[in-house]
Formats: sequence, C-alpha cells, structure tokens
Amino acid sequence: MKRVRAYGPACVGNVAAGFDVLGAAVAPAGGEPWGDVVEIGELPPERPVPPGSASPERSELPGLVPQIVLLCDGPFAHQLPADPADNLAVKACAAFARRLGRPLPRLEVRLTKGLPVGSGLGSSSATVVAVVRALDVLLDRPLDEDELLAAAGEAESHAAGAAHLDNVAAALLGGLRLVDPGGRARRLPFPEDLRFVLAVPALTLTTRAARAALPAAVPLGLAAAHAQNLAALVHALHTADRQLLRACLRDLLAEPHRAGLVRGFREVQAAGLGAGAWGCSFSGAGPAVFAVAEAGAAPAVGEAMRQAWAGAGVAAAVKVCVLDRQGARPLGRGGPEDACG
Repeated sequence: MKRVRAYGPACVGNVAAGFDVLGAAVAPAGGEPWGDVVEIGELPPERPVPPGSASPERSELPGLVPQIVLLCDGPFAHQLPADPADNLAVKACAAFARRLGRPLPRLEVRLTKGLPVGSGLGSSSATVVAVVRALDVLLDRPLDEDELLAAAGEAESHAAGAAHLDNVAAALLGGLRLVDPGGRARRLPFPEDLRFVLAVPALTLTTRAARAALPAAVPLGLAAAHAQNLAALVHALHTADRQLLRACLRDLLAEPHRAGLVRGFREVQAAGLGAGAWGCSFSGAGPAVFAVAEAGAAPAVGEAMRQAWAGAGVAAAVKVCVLDRQGARPLGRGGPEDACG
C-alpha cells in the first residue's frame, strides 16, 4: 500500500526582531539533515491495531480521525509523550482532517524524532509540518498551502499553548517568513553570504514556560520601538541595507524577560557578538541561542559561543547553518540524506 515519507526542518523562531511573526527554516551548511522525518501509510484492513494506539474514541474529531498506529524512533524519541494521543503527530492528523472535512483512512505513522524537545529549534513545528506534508501527498494533495499552514498551526499550538505561526510557516514553506495580519506567510529575501550559527545547550525550556515569563502587556513606548525595529529590519532585507540589518537584529520584547531563565545566556550572547556576529539572541523561546554572521566569521562565532556555554558549566553543540529555502518536503525511499536534496 502507498506510503509517504516527509521531512520537517529545524527553525529559528522570532529571528530576534519578530516575536511570533518572523521565522527562518535552517539546515546545516554541510548539507546533512537537521529535523524530523515522518512516514505515513494506510493500514491494511486486516491488520489489528495494537493496544495503546490513538483511537477514534479518544481523538478530538471522532468522526474524522481513524485509528492510528504511532511508532516513534530517533535520538530524541524518549522525550516524546508516552500516550500516543498526546503526540503532536496525532494532533497534526486531527488538524489535517478538520481541513479536509472527510474521514482519513486508518493510518500507521512513524515519527523519527531528530530534534530535541524544548530546545528552541522548532521541534514541535518540524513534526507537524512533516505530518501534514506527508498526509497531503498520501491523499493526492487535497489541501492548498494556506490550509496546510492552518492545520500545522493548529497542531503546533498544543505544544506552545497559543497559536502563532512563526515557526510553522518557515518550516512548512521554507526560507525566512513574515506572517502578515491575515495569517499569510510572506517570503523575505536573505543574503546568501550570511549564516545562522546555532548554539544548543544541554538544557530544556518549554515554550509554555518561556511564554509564561512574558508580561501580559507592554508600555506604549516599547510597543512603538518594537514595531519600528521590525519594520526597519524588513526594509533592510528588501533594500540590501546591511548596516541597517545589523542594527535591527535585536529583541526588545521577549529577550529581557527570558534571559534569566537560561543559565549563561548573557555570556553566550556577549561572546557571539564579540566574535563578530551581527546579532545574537534566543532561537525561538530558547534555550538555544542563534547568531547571524558572515560565512567567514561563522566558525569563530560558534566556537566563542560554545566556550561561553562551557564557562557557565553547560555543554553545548554548535551548528553553522544556511537558510533552508525548501521547507517541509516529501522524501524518496532512501536514507535521511534525502532530506537535504
């Protein structure tokens, strides 16, 4: 029976200046995959569903979501919920079915978890975009990109505690994306010679916890300054004003409230900037930290950030990345290297 594999990439949410509205899909500069892979196929009618699988009685849409056999593997599978009904892959099937408006077939879903949970790398987005892309291909593409984005955003909100599309838009559609007031994801230009340097500590910070640290309201002056900074960054990208871009890669809104949640953050940020980064802040909700740097300076920036984490007593992995301009895509039947094809 037909089976489809799909890949969802890692992401940098917010990109410092764009809280909840700006996201960038990324891939290691060496070409290896860095994300989640999902394989979905129809269950043969004669195959029984084992105990513990997500069932229609426990789903959000019992008339549309079938029985699902969920299998999880990969280096971070141990971080996933024990109950399949709580897994975002199953939530994404429900969100897809809602847009489709008719029952899905009985499914087997295999999630290979390649991103750590609670890392700030768009782990939840990588899962849900891989699922909706795989389902769309499996069912001969019944949904358009706007419907897929809406489904992915609904599913991802179960992890984030609120609906925001910065990560899912970039992960699904690729590139650097700005979510407009109508929920459309606008592609922004980004210089080919710049790199995203990700320093990922051996720490965990859930999006819910990071959002809980934010105030319910901000002063009028700060709101104006944030809007000014984001607008200037978008202008800088469209006009190739590199000096202005460098000045605007900063987070006035969320970072001040989240900095104290992550041990060593300010030291890592200072080290990245001191080594030549154009900007350095949390990737999404953190604890991962990203920097934007010229290609030649990127390795030194990454090493400075790694050493700063070590000085704070935290082990960290560093990846120098390019913008992933494809986003979620179906894969061939080969190995994981297909993800970067």
